[in-house]
Amino acid sequence: MKYLILLALIMLSAKLFSQNIQLHYDFRHTIDPAHNSQNFPTLYFEYFKSLDSGKSFIKPGAFFIKMESDLQGDNYNIGKAFIQTSQTFRFWQPKIFLSVQYSGGLGVTDPKQYSYYINNALSIGPSYSFQWLGAYFSSTIYYTYNMLQKTSNDVMLSFYWGKGFWNYKVEFAGDFELYTLNKNLGDALTQNLHGKTVSFFGEPQVWFKIHNNFSMGSKILLYYHVITTQNLFEVYPTIAARIKF
Repeated sequence: MKYLILLALIMLSAKLFSQNIQLHYDFRHTIDPAHNSQNFPTLYFEYFKSLDSGKSFIKPGAFFIKMESDLQGDNYNIGKAFIQTSQTFRFWQPKIFLSVQYSGGLGVTDPKQYSYYINNALSIGPSYSFQWLGAYFSSTIYYTYNMLQKTSNDVMLSFYWGKGFWNYKVEFAGDFELYTLNKNLGDALTQNLHGKTVSFFGEPQVWFKIHNNFSMGSKILLYYHVITTQNLFEVYPTIAARIKF
């Protein structure tokens, strides 16, 4: 219990924090009907805190959590849910942090017997943040333990950028991940496969402030070896609304 209280105190003392809710409409069926059965809305919640006092022995850095719900089920019920959370910290002078991350989720299909898990993934690795020409950047190299039926030990490169223009009336941001995964996932379909596959995921986005904390914009979802095993680079734009608070 005392560790939970300590964590709460750390989080409440953050110097910089932001949170937002985003509602996107994904046009992937309109763009690529051969590989996607429908368009659908997606709801995101993101929360970010930055803390680095530089005084305590363990110096917490950035905390981030993202929750995603794809409303692709019957009558726009939730068809996929995903969560990702990370925390950086250091106990040395150079501002290269150690980042720990968890991600996982699940999906519901029709027929229901093909429903699936988005496997738990535990990651750890060095992280470095910097500013350049008024933009913010963060890069992390992770070792990832993917908790599949046959576990997979992998490497992931994660990169984030963000920049605001004209007092953040226009904002460009995004991230991408390049990572490996075993071809043999431990199931009957892949049991005879060997080696690694390399996957890429990106989500560059642009936002235009409409009024106060309300913005409209778009996110471009980029996939390679993420939602299909085919050698297919997929690009799916959304139209979106965002509220910061």
